[in-house]
Amino acid sequence: MNMVPIMTGADFGAALDALKVGSCISRKGWNGNGMFVYLVPANAYPAQTGAAKAYFGKDALVPYAAYFALKGVDNVVNTWVPSASDLLANDWIILTLQEQIA
Repeated sequence: MNMVPIMTGADFGAALDALKVGSCISRKGWNGNGMFVYLVPANAYPAQTGAAKAYFGKDALVPYAAYFALKGVDNVVNTWVPSASDLLANDWIILTLQEQIA
């Protein structure tokens, strides 16, 4: 997959709207090449941890709220919360995924 910019110079409001319809976002000011954020919608997943199995049941589906995920430069995905400088920035890039054609 290839990330293709569809808008640059956006504020966080526009970036948030893009996340809600399935786009990814990044910042021009981020040092890490290939970093982007996407929205993971609310869903339920099988219990994975001892705590979840103990509380919800070993075969239960655990409900999760929607959250932001950040794909880092190391290709590891983590949860993400925007900082004040992220919220006030006007250098957001709205991205879309495109399949690479060999």
